[in-house]
Amino acid sequence: MRILIVEDDTETGQFIARGLAELGHQVVTSDDGRDGLFQATDGGFDAMVVDRMLPGLDGLSLVKALRAAGNTTPVLMLTAVSGIADRVEGLEGGADDYLVKPFAFTELAARLHALGRRPSAAAEPARLTAGDIVLDLHRRTVTRAGRKIALQPREFTLLAELMRNPGRIMTRTMLLERVWDFDFDPKTNIVETHLSRLRSKLNAGFDSDPIETVRGAGYLIRDGG
Repeated sequence: MRILIVEDDTETGQFIARGLAELGHQVVTSDDGRDGLFQATDGGFDAMVVDRMLPGLDGLSLVKALRAAGNTTPVLMLTAVSGIADRVEGLEGGADDYLVKPFAFTELAARLHALGRRPSAAAEPARLTAGDIVLDLHRRTVTRAGRKIALQPREFTLLAELMRNPGRIMTRTMLLERVWDFDFDPKTNIVETHLSRLRSKLNAGFDSDPIETVRGAGYLIRDGG
């Protein structure tokens, strides 16, 4: 894989770069958030490792800018803060996985490998439909009955996951794993909060709600919208 490392701590950055290069990856490094954003938008990377605290532009702002521009490169974010709120904020901002410092290089490499195995948007149809809702995975746009709906990155990902499985109940655990990459229940209402926001945007000006809550089971989006 071609991997971009954005880390301002020279020792940590070199440690990661050397280990990944020894595994056969092509590595590019940056020690500044603004330069990292420039590299990310210009370099065609398969994955990124981004430190949360960076000079010039912090890691969270870097990832948000990438997602707003439609860049879907998988991002593993590094942080010195182990609190769940920090991790949730990073994942909501568009990061795909989180790793707390200090970390074992073998775990970092395994997480990057897992991100690299995920199917890309190119392997899917460019457009998903459910009733009058059309979601374009390449342009990262959503319309309902021809009306454009502006969604935040995590709302877009949540809707895409539901639309990949029309008529199928998606449990809270499944959504946590697939949208936020949680492999445990963080005991937050993150799913419910995002679904509420998503529904509010999808249903504004419409009489029907295409997303159904199946009490005690999960959520589904109906085939007919």
